[in-house]
Amino acid sequence: MAEDIPDDMPKPVTKPVSITVYVDASHGSDLVTRRSVTGILLCVNKTPVKWYSKRQNTVESSTYGSELVASRIAIEMILEFCYKLRMMGIVINGPAVMFVDNKAVVKNTTLPSSTLKKKHNTIAYHKCREAVVSNIVKVAKNLSSENKADGH
Repeated sequence: MAEDIPDDMPKPVTKPVSITVYVDASHGSDLVTRRSVTGILLCVNKTPVKWYSKRQNTVESSTYGSELVASRIAIEMILEFCYKLRMMGIVINGPAVMFVDNKAVVKNTTLPSSTLKKKHNTIAYHKCREAVVSNIVKVAKNLSSENKADGH
C-alpha cells in the first residue's frame, strides 16, 4: 500500500515505486589494514540507481560486525534516497526491502534480543532495529551467490 499523502499536497507525478537494496561486506578483505569492504546496490523498481563500494572505517573482529556496519550504511542510504524521491513527488510503495546474506544480521535486526559489546556495533544495531520497527525497511535473507552487492 502506498504511503498516505496529505490533502494539501500536490498529486504524485508517477505511480508508486518500490525500493530494493542488496547489502554485503567482505570481512577483512583489505590485506594491509584488514578492514572490511561494504558493497551496496540500491534499486528502484528493480532498476539499479545507486552503487556503493567503500572500505569500512573500523576493523571488525567478526563477519557479523562487518555485515552489521554495512547494513547501517545501507539504512542511511535508504533514508536519504526515500527523502529525495518524496521531494520529487514520487510515492514509495511500502517499506524498502533490504537483502543481507548474513543470517545473524537478519535475525537480530528483526527480533530485538541482541546484546553487543562494541559501541559502534551497538549503534549500528539500534539504527537497523529502529528502521525495521518504523516500517522503513524490511530485512530479508538471500544467498551469498544471489547477492548482487557481492563484489566476488
